[in-house]
Amino acid sequence: MTIRDINFDNPALLSPTRALPTSVAIIGAGTIGPDIGYYLKSALPDLELVLIDINETALEKALSRIENYVEKGLARKKLSPAIADKVKSNIVTSTDYQALAHCDWVLEAATENLDLKKKIFSDVEALVSADALITSNTSSLPAERLFSHLQHPARATVTHFFAPAFKNPAVEVVEWAKSDEDVIDYLRWFFYQTGKVPLVTDDAVCFMLDRVFDNWCNEAALLLDVATPAEIDSVTTEFVHAGPFFVLNMANGNPIIVETNTLQMEEEGEHYRPADIFNTIDERWETIPPGAGMEVDANKAKTIRDRMLGILFSQTVDILDRNIGDAADLDLGCVLALGFKKGPIELMKEMGEAEVQRIMAEFAAWKSGMPQPQNAIAGYWNYLRYVLVSEVDDTLVITLRRPEAMNALHDDMTNEILNVIQANEGRDDIKGFVITGYGTQAFCAGADIGRFPTMLGDKQQSIEYSRDCSKLLVHLDQMNKPVVAALNGLALGGGLELATRCHALIGVSSAWMQLPEITLGIVPGIGAMVIPYRRWPEAADTFHGMLLKAEKLTATQAVEIGMLHSLVEDPAKLIQSAAIIVKTLAADGSHIANSPVQISAMPTDVTQSATGQVLSQQIVGIISKAVVDAAAAPSLNEALETGYAAFGDSACTAAAKEGISAFGERRKPDFATTG
Repeated sequence: MTIRDINFDNPALLSPTRALPTSVAIIGAGTIGPDIGYYLKSALPDLELVLIDINETALEKALSRIENYVEKGLARKKLSPAIADKVKSNIVTSTDYQALAHCDWVLEAATENLDLKKKIFSDVEALVSADALITSNTSSLPAERLFSHLQHPARATVTHFFAPAFKNPAVEVVEWAKSDEDVIDYLRWFFYQTGKVPLVTDDAVCFMLDRVFDNWCNEAALLLDVATPAEIDSVTTEFVHAGPFFVLNMANGNPIIVETNTLQMEEEGEHYRPADIFNTIDERWETIPPGAGMEVDANKAKTIRDRMLGILFSQTVDILDRNIGDAADLDLGCVLALGFKKGPIELMKEMGEAEVQRIMAEFAAWKSGMPQPQNAIAGYWNYLRYVLVSEVDDTLVITLRRPEAMNALHDDMTNEILNVIQANEGRDDIKGFVITGYGTQAFCAGADIGRFPTMLGDKQQSIEYSRDCSKLLVHLDQMNKPVVAALNGLALGGGLELATRCHALIGVSSAWMQLPEITLGIVPGIGAMVIPYRRWPEAADTFHGMLLKAEKLTATQAVEIGMLHSLVEDPAKLIQSAAIIVKTLAADGSHIANSPVQISAMPTDVTQSATGQVLSQQIVGIISKAVVDAAAAPSLNEALETGYAAFGDSACTAAAKEGISAFGERRKPDFATTG
C-alpha cells in the first residue's frame, strides 16, 4: 500500500467531524508518556489526563515530572499562573484500566514489545467506546501487527512522537491498510491545531524517520574500526547539530538500535544487522559535546563523511522509491525530529548528481544489499520543500511551510512561491491565490539574512541582492489575478513586506506586524519604505513608528488604518474567508499608487526603539531620507529603486556590521559607538 493523495496538504483546511478530546489516557508513565501528557495539557489545559501504569512509583514520578515542567514554564513566562494551575489539575493516575474507560483517546507509550502491546490494545478495546481513538507511540512496530486483531481496527494507528515530546514538533501519523481516512485526517488536524507538525508515513517497519536515525547510528557504530566515537561525532556535525554517539548517550539508545535494526534485518535483509558492539556496550560512549569539534585526519574524515552520507542517501532514496513518505516531509522531519541542519534531499541537491552517485556507488561496494536509487538522482529533488499547495474551490492556497524558522523567507522559498504562481496564474479555473503561513503562530517571521553578511561594505552588490530578493514581490505587483495574504499569526520584516504586496490582507485577531530591521542596524530592503505609504498614505505616522522605532501593529489597529480588509475571529475560517475575498477583487495594479504620494513629516527626534534600545542615528537618517524620496518618486519602480539604494547604503555602515554580527552571536547590538 502507498500513502493516498491527501486533498488538502495544509491540515488547517481539514474539517473533521470529531471534536477536540475532553479526556485522553496515556498508558506508560516512563519518560515519553509524561512528556506527551504535558504537551497535551499545555495545548488543552482543560483536558482530563489519565495516566496508567502498573507501577505506582512510576506514576508518582510522572506527576512530579509534569509539575516540574509547569514550574519551568512559569519561570520562563511561557505559562500564566492561571494556565499553569489548569495544566497541573485534572490529572488522574491509576494502575487500573477501568480508569480510562470513558476516554476519547487512549495513547499507548509502553515498552516496545509486540505481544505486550497487542494485549494492551485488546484490554483497552474491551473498555472504551467503539469510536474512541487508540494509538501507539511505537517507533518501529507496524500498525498492521499492532491492531489487526482488534474488532474496530479502523480507529487505531501509530502516532510516533520524538523526544522531548512536549517540545519536538514532529509527529509521524501512520496510514495503514485498515485505518480510517477520517481518523488520519483528524489526527493531522489535531496535531496541527495543537502546535505539532504531522508527517504522514506508510506502515513500513520503523516508518520514515527512524529508518534514517537508526541506520545513521548503526553505520556510525560500524565505523568504530576506523575512528573513535568522538572523531565520528566531530565529522558528522557538518550535517547534524549533535553527533550520533552524543545522541545515543542522551537517549540511552544502544538497545533501541539493536531492536529496530533487528526488525529491519528480519524483514528486509542481512545488510540491516545491528552492529555487534551494541550488544556488548552498555555504558555511555566517550565522545564530545555538540560544537566542541576536534582535529580528524583528512583521510579518516573522508571515510567517515562518505560512509555516513552513503547510509543517509541510501535510506532517503529507499523511502521515496517505496513511497514510505514524501520528499518534503522527509526533509522537514529530519530537520525537526532528528536535528539535521539540512534535509537529506536538500544535501543531495547541493552536492550535485555526480557527487551523490560517487558516494552511493562507493557505499554500495562497501555494503552490498543496501538500497540504491531506482530513478534518476536529480529526480529526487524535483519537489516543493517550503510551500504546500492546495485548492479551495477556484482559489489556489499557497502555505509557507518552514516551521523550523517560523516560516521565514529565503531564496528557495520565494522561488517556490513564484514558480507556483507562474505555473497556475494562466489557468481559467483559478480565480486567484491566497498566501498563508503554516501553523498557528506565524504567517512569516521575516527573511533569513542569507548571503547579506558577505556583502557588508559593498553597496552595489547589496543593491543587486535587494533587487533579486524582490522578484516575487514585483511579480505580485503586476499580476492580473488577485492574491490575498491570510495572516494566521505574526508578520515580521520581509514577511510583512510580502503581505503588503498582496491585493488584500486579512488576519486572525491575534495577528500582529512589525518591521524590526532598525534594531539590527539595517533598513528593510524589499519595499517596506515604499509600499505602505503608497497604499495607505493617511497612516504614514503609523508606518514612521514601525520603521524608525520597530513599533508593533496589532491586527485590530491594522483594520482601523485600512491596512487589513477584516479580522477573522475563528482561525479555522481564515483561509476560506480569504478565498471569498479573492472573488471580490480585481488585480489591475491599481492597489499600489504609481505616482507621488503626500505623507506626514518624518519625526526628527528618534533615538530609541519602542522597547528602549539605543538606535543607530545613521540608519535612522537613511530610512527617513528613503521614505521621503520614495514618496516623491514619480513612479512605483523609481520608488522601489530608492529603497534598494537605501538598503545598499545601510550595508556600508558600521551599524550594519555591528547589528549583523550581534544577530549571529545572539547578543544585543551596541550602536552607541557606531553612529
